[in-house]
Amino acid sequence: MTATVRTAPGAGAEFRLRPLAPGDLEALAAIDAALSGRPRRAYFERRLAAALHQPELHLQFAAEQHGAVCGYALGRVLEGEFGRTQPALRLEVIGVTPAAQSRGIGRALHAALEQQAAKRGVREIHSAAPWRAHAMLRFMGRMGYALADNLVLDCPVRAGHYGAAEEQPVDSPEREGSGDPNDYSAPAGNDFEALARDTADVRSLASADLDAVVRIDRRLTGRERRGYMGKALDEALFDSAIRISLSARRDGVLAGFLMARADLGDFGRTEPVAVIDTVGVDPDYARQGLGRALLSQLFINLSALRIERLETMVAKENFPLLGFFYRAGFAPSQRLAFVKRLP
Repeated sequence: MTATVRTAPGAGAEFRLRPLAPGDLEALAAIDAALSGRPRRAYFERRLAAALHQPELHLQFAAEQHGAVCGYALGRVLEGEFGRTQPALRLEVIGVTPAAQSRGIGRALHAALEQQAAKRGVREIHSAAPWRAHAMLRFMGRMGYALADNLVLDCPVRAGHYGAAEEQPVDSPEREGSGDPNDYSAPAGNDFEALARDTADVRSLASADLDAVVRIDRRLTGRERRGYMGKALDEALFDSAIRISLSARRDGVLAGFLMARADLGDFGRTEPVAVIDTVGVDPDYARQGLGRALLSQLFINLSALRIERLETMVAKENFPLLGFFYRAGFAPSQRLAFVKRLP
C-alpha cells in the first residue's frame, strides 16, 4: 500500500498511513498498554511474525503523526474457518493512542483495511466485542457493522463437561441428527465405560497429517480445499504460542482433527483464550465418539497450560453442532459477533 497523508479534521495535524513493520512492535505494545491497562507485547510480537510468515493472509497498518506511531489496525483473511465458504477479513485489533483520538485516525485505518480487503476479493469484515465495551461498539456502529448470524460460544475450562475428573464415562449412544457435515459429536456405546478421550488415539496435529486432513474435509464439504487446509495447518503449528491442535486416530488411521489456537489479544481480550477454528471427523468413523474425544483431550491440555477459557463460533441454524457444544458445557458468550458487508 502506498503511504497516504491525511489531514486530521479540525486539528491542523497530519497523519500518515503505512504498512506495519517489525520495528513498530514497541510502539504498538505501548499504545495498547495505555488503552487496555495491561501489557500484551507477546501478542503483537506473534501477530507481526505471523504476517511475515504468511503475508497473503494479513493486512496490518500503522498511522504516524509527527514521525511516531499513533494508531494501528490488524486484520487476518479468513478462508474456511467456522464453516466459511467465502473469504472474509477478521478485524483482530484496532487502536489509537489517547492523545490522537477523535481525529479520524481510527476511521482512516479501518478504511485502509476495507480498501485492501476489497482488492483481495473479500466482501465481508468480521469482528467481535463484549456487549459492555461501549466505546468499541459505538465505533463499530459508525463503521457500519451489524450483528452477524453466527453465535459466539465459550466455556470456562474448569467448567467443561469433558476432560474433568468428574467426566462421565461413555457408556451408551446418544441420539444425534445425521447428514450434517459439521455434526462431529455423537459418541457410540462403550461396554467398558471408557472416558471420551480413551476411545481414540488423540495426539498433536502434525504437518505430515495434511493429506488426511484434506481427505476428511473433502468428504465433509464436497470441496477441494487443500490450499485453505494447508495454510490453516501451517498457522496452527506456527502462529500459536502453544500447539493445541489435535488429531484422532482409530486403528492407526487419522479419522478426525481439531484445529485450535491459543492467543492473548484478539478483539481486545486480555485473558488467555483458546479458539476452535475447524473440526472434522471422517464420515466412516461418525457416531464413534471421536469429536467428543478430541474435545475431552483439548480441555485436559488447556487446563495443564492454565488457559482459562475455550471459545468457538457456530452458525445460529446449525443445531446439531450447537447441541454438541452445549452438552460439552459451552454457553452463549458475553461477546457479540459483528459483520460489515463491503460493496
